[in-house]
Amino acid sequence: MVQRCHWASSDIMIDYHDREWGVPQHDDQKLFELLMLEGAQAGLSWETILKKRENYREAFDKFDVEKVAAYTDERLAEILQDPGIVRNRLKVRAFQSNAVKFIELQQLFGSFDAYLWDYVEGKPFQHSRGPTDEAPSNTELSDRLSASLKRRGFKFVGSTICYAFLQSAGLVNDHQVSCFRFGELGGSATICEPHGLYTESNE
Repeated sequence: MVQRCHWASSDIMIDYHDREWGVPQHDDQKLFELLMLEGAQAGLSWETILKKRENYREAFDKFDVEKVAAYTDERLAEILQDPGIVRNRLKVRAFQSNAVKFIELQQLFGSFDAYLWDYVEGKPFQHSRGPTDEAPSNTELSDRLSASLKRRGFKFVGSTICYAFLQSAGLVNDHQVSCFRFGELGGSATICEPHGLYTESNE
């Protein structure tokens, strides 16, 4: 029997767990999508957002950051009428404003990928969590990423959201040791806690 992390219990969560969660992601468009969807999740379950992901992709031009940044108030009002997404006005408007800030980071660092992965010197942190160990909701690393993004004007980027983003984008491997994906994604028996290598001198 295949062993997975305990939270992967429904079909959609199993598919996400097996194919995506914890896989290092370096494509800026995908990173933008993940960051926005993690923000959309605030106060909801990730399964709820996964079920609506295709609707979000259709509503937000497949997360083309340049297009989203150019959205007008009229376009955002149209999106808010879409029953296929979470129709939270603040969250929807944050997609547009965050896209603008995302582009600013791309221009400053060459890519959002370069900005983000410098936090871990380009190499995912490998944790070793037992079958009953719960991953933290935030860490010192996510605290600093959150603080940096907030300072740059991003919204819905609290530390808990940022840690979920770091997990989903593969900057940390939080699969449990007993999970078949743990080793596939480079996990080992040695615990490595993210100590946060990124400093403000990089900015």
